[in-house]
Amino acid sequence: MTRAELALRGVASDAPVRRPDGAGPSDDGHVLVDGANAALPLNPHSPYSVRDGKVWLGDEDTGISLTPVRRPKFYDLTTSDGIRYEQIARLHGSDVLATTVVQTCIRYAESDRCRFCTIEESLRSGATVAAKTPAQLAEVAEAAVRLDGVRQMVMTTGTTTGPDRGARTLVRSVRAVLAAVPGLPIQVQCEPPGDLTWIRALHDAGATAIGIHVESLDDEVRRRWMPGKSTVPLAEYEAAWDEAVRVFGPNRVSTYLLVGLGEDPDELVAGAGRLIERGVYPFVVPFRPMSGTLAARDGVGAPRAELLTYVTEGVAAKLRAAGMSGADQKAGCAACGACSVLQAAGG
Repeated sequence: MTRAELALRGVASDAPVRRPDGAGPSDDGHVLVDGANAALPLNPHSPYSVRDGKVWLGDEDTGISLTPVRRPKFYDLTTSDGIRYEQIARLHGSDVLATTVVQTCIRYAESDRCRFCTIEESLRSGATVAAKTPAQLAEVAEAAVRLDGVRQMVMTTGTTTGPDRGARTLVRSVRAVLAAVPGLPIQVQCEPPGDLTWIRALHDAGATAIGIHVESLDDEVRRRWMPGKSTVPLAEYEAAWDEAVRVFGPNRVSTYLLVGLGEDPDELVAGAGRLIERGVYPFVVPFRPMSGTLAARDGVGAPRAELLTYVTEGVAAKLRAAGMSGADQKAGCAACGACSVLQAAGG
C-alpha cells in the first residue's frame, strides 16, 4: 500500500532526471526505490518526504530507501548540428534509454487525442525534436551505453499516416542503433500495424521485445479516453498480440493497462489474465494526471491507492502463477518497471 501511495502521491523531493511530458501517462522524477527503478511524481504537497536516503511519512520511517537517479553524462553532449542529446533520447530509471522516434501523432487533434497524452506538448516546449533520424539515435545510444552504463532501450512513436502506423521508422532506427551498439536489448512500441508483416520486420531488424499498448480492454472506456485509438477495434489488437507472441515469443510482448480510467477493477484483472494466457504481459500502471493533458484540464484525478493495490496484487498473482516476470522481457517498460507497482508486488 505504501508503494502504491508513493506512485500516486509522490514525494516532496527533487530529482535531477525528470520526464515532465511526452507520450506516456505521467510527469515523474526518476529514482531508485529499494534499489529498483521507480518514476514518482515530485509533489511538494505529498505527505512523503526523503531524509538521509529514506522515505518518511511525517515523523515515521517507512523503511523504504530512495535515491535520485543521477543526471547522465550524455546529456552534456550535442550533435554536430547543435541538437542536444537530451532532445533525442532520455534516461528512464537508472539504465534505460527511451525515445519517441516521431514526436507527432495523427490522433492529436482534440477530438481524437488520448486524454492522458502530451506527445506534442514536449515538442512545443522545445524539449525534443519532431523526428529523430536513425543516425542520431545510434549516436546517442552509443554515448549513453559508453558513458552511463545504459543496458536497454525503448523506442516508441506517434502514430503515422501509413498502414504501418510508425513501424517502418522503428525498423530503420533499430537497425541503426544495433549497428552502433551490437547486442543492446531494444523494445519497440507502436499501434497494431495494418499489415502484420511489420511485426516480423521489427523482430528481424533486431528488436528484443514489443509493446502494443491498448490502455483499456473496455470499449466504452476506450471511446471516452482514446477516441482516435478506439477506432482500431480490439480484434486488431488481439491479432497483433497473437502474431507478436508467435514472432517474438511468450512474455516478449506487452501492453499498458491504465488503472483509474473507470474500468471495473475485477474486469480489468480478468482481462489481464486473458492477456497472460495469450503470452502478453499486462503492464498495469496508475493513471496520473499530467499537466497539458485533456484529463488534467478537466480536473480528472488519480485513482485511490486501495484501487491500485487491489488491481496490482490481482494481476501480479496471475503473472506469478504463469511464471511471467517483467524482467524476463529484457527490454522495455515491463523490464524497467519504473512506472508500475507490479515488480514490488512480485510481478
